[in-house]
Amino acid sequence: MGLMMRAIGLMSGTSMDGIDVAMIDTNGEDIVRRGPSRTFAYAKEVRSVLGDAVSEARSLTVRTDRPSALKKAEQLVTEQHAEAVEVFLTKEGLPSESIDVVGFHGQTVLHRPEKALTVQLGDGPMLSRLLGLPVVFDLRAADMAHGGQGAPLAPVYHRALVAALPQRPLGVLNIGGVANITWVSRDKELIAFDTGPGGALIDDWVARCSAGTMSHDIDGDLAASGTVNEGVVGFFTGHAYFAEPPPKSLDRNTFFWDLVQWMSPEDGAATLTAMSAEAVALGLKQLPEAPVRIVACGGGRKNKTLLEMIAARSGVEVVRAEAVGLDGDSVEAEAWAYMAVRSRLGLPITFPGTTGSGEPCCGGCLALPSAAWRRI
Repeated sequence: MGLMMRAIGLMSGTSMDGIDVAMIDTNGEDIVRRGPSRTFAYAKEVRSVLGDAVSEARSLTVRTDRPSALKKAEQLVTEQHAEAVEVFLTKEGLPSESIDVVGFHGQTVLHRPEKALTVQLGDGPMLSRLLGLPVVFDLRAADMAHGGQGAPLAPVYHRALVAALPQRPLGVLNIGGVANITWVSRDKELIAFDTGPGGALIDDWVARCSAGTMSHDIDGDLAASGTVNEGVVGFFTGHAYFAEPPPKSLDRNTFFWDLVQWMSPEDGAATLTAMSAEAVALGLKQLPEAPVRIVACGGGRKNKTLLEMIAARSGVEVVRAEAVGLDGDSVEAEAWAYMAVRSRLGLPITFPGTTGSGEPCCGGCLALPSAAWRRI
């Protein structure tokens, strides 16, 4: 059975809409007991600070540099995460001493794997001091040091999560700002990569068209009322990224919505949604065998039109995580909890088939409330 640990995972994705907090009990391998989870939305002011940080991060060449906007954002992100954990523990009636470790993703503001550069804002030692708990953070750096892309990291948890499901091969599609697919073969082999944009372009388009009054296309209704421009979709999918073999990963801002800037709000949303769906379909063609079913998690799974387009363009059944007994909002946060436990136990979290690393890699840094942090 192995040593069981209770972990909290914290995830703030590329959609930058808030913090997901989830608790699990796990041995870091085949046993996962999912606990409570909650989402804490970022206030508009916080999203504005993060937007400034993303803009400033584009000029970074050293991942530890924190010029003005980034330094401000990092402190704010850390404080927001500490507050989220404290509220979570209070509302769930959990004493802090019952938690063995916290897995802290932070906020990605730059991801350029071709330059071995990835930047996540979040001060692990500060969070550990604020919470009085051990914190595992900076989980991507070791993978990149071993030649990996540093993403996606959740596949090892996806495999544990769907172990009891009978279908194989199975796909787990996380649709955040960027979408990534995990392919689990009949013998539990893993292949994973970013397929392309998830909700980022759609969200940015909707925010632009609504003058900031809407953050996303609720249920995909705007896209459903528009007409897809297949010529634009075809031009978009001619991008060199889609021909690259996996594993591969993307920055949130690799693609922009400028291809649809001349369209109506409805047609632009429809076309951008089709672009994300077609990217998934192209990604599935790069797998050894098409999955018999795709389980969708992340915020994008709520976009009915997007899921319908993915199914239609790929020819594969797509179901929301809830249809197989999972919580699609908490999967990524749970993954960070799971990986924090694996990190503390010295188990690998990334693999050649998921990130392109030269070998299976453990990773992360450990911060304790009253000691200097150290790399694991």
